[in-house]
Amino acid sequence: MFTQTLVRRAVRSPLAELLLGPHGPDRYTEIVNPMWTSETRAAVTRVRRSTPRSVTLWLQPNRPVTWRAGQHLTVTVEVDGRRHARCYSPANVEGSALIELTIARHDGGTVSEFLFQNGRPGLVVGLSGPAGDFALPDRCPSRMLFVAGGSGITPVLAMLRTLQSDGFDGTTALLYYTRTADDACYRGELVDLGVPVRHVYTRDQAAGDLTGRFDERHLAAAMTDPDAVFVCGPTTLVDAVRRCRPDAVAETFAAPVVAVPEAPGGGRILFRDSGIGIEDDGRPLLEQAESAGLAPQSGCRIGICHTCTRRKLRGAVRSLTTSTVSTADDEDVQICVSVAVGDVDIAL
Repeated sequence: MFTQTLVRRAVRSPLAELLLGPHGPDRYTEIVNPMWTSETRAAVTRVRRSTPRSVTLWLQPNRPVTWRAGQHLTVTVEVDGRRHARCYSPANVEGSALIELTIARHDGGTVSEFLFQNGRPGLVVGLSGPAGDFALPDRCPSRMLFVAGGSGITPVLAMLRTLQSDGFDGTTALLYYTRTADDACYRGELVDLGVPVRHVYTRDQAAGDLTGRFDERHLAAAMTDPDAVFVCGPTTLVDAVRRCRPDAVAETFAAPVVAVPEAPGGGRILFRDSGIGIEDDGRPLLEQAESAGLAPQSGCRIGICHTCTRRKLRGAVRSLTTSTVSTADDEDVQICVSVAVGDVDIAL
């Protein structure tokens, strides 16, 4: 009886299921150590919660990851059996062995909520990238103003830290917008950098260095006639800065304006790899794939991170962000912001 019990337990174990199933070598090695895989992954080595709504994680990748200060990486976690991905910008000097990410907790944000609640040493996440054009130029001008809103401080801090590490001898200044003083990440680090900082608190303006929203007054108070302006934050802040400085280098983490497709639906979508065909109802291809029982990897769902990119084998799609129609076969499309125009075959 004892022997039979051991056999039953062994056969039903996760290891036996993997050995008996059609899985690749990664599924074997990750049982021993989740970092032993051909995928790029990273283990959390240190955690800090310095504000009520954010968590800072230091990650050790299983292979070198390079990025330029200001760019973002895609972090993937598994929540309730499904993989979710979001983009986050490292806050440390480019080229660092460890990756420092500060994640702002968002109501209803699956990944940010998971990392805020479960971020601890030993947690392993997926990692990909880098991506994004928000970065320092190869030759930096002598006078640079940085403007950050909320979690937009992380790529800006990476830029400032990299400039200091490179021995930049020009002038820099920072305008930092948060809801309250408690929401301002990296206060101590900014002091240590020696960069002049003007804090603006949108919900407690009397406690800040400046009042109101960004305008010419804030620009003049932060730096007179900067050679270049870099801004990262919500769309409202980016738009306000660009009204004063149309040449500002900008990064926004808000969703773009999505156009409504003309005459949606009416065709047929074939997810060829899965052998599933459905009638097109006009929604983005990603949403229809999920409704059909598929679980394609996705990230931002607004056309920024490119995590959901799949091969369109045949047919035409319209981009919800640009309204352009693409008819070429065998091309990659972002299925989160693409809708079918007639019959479409997708490699999924």
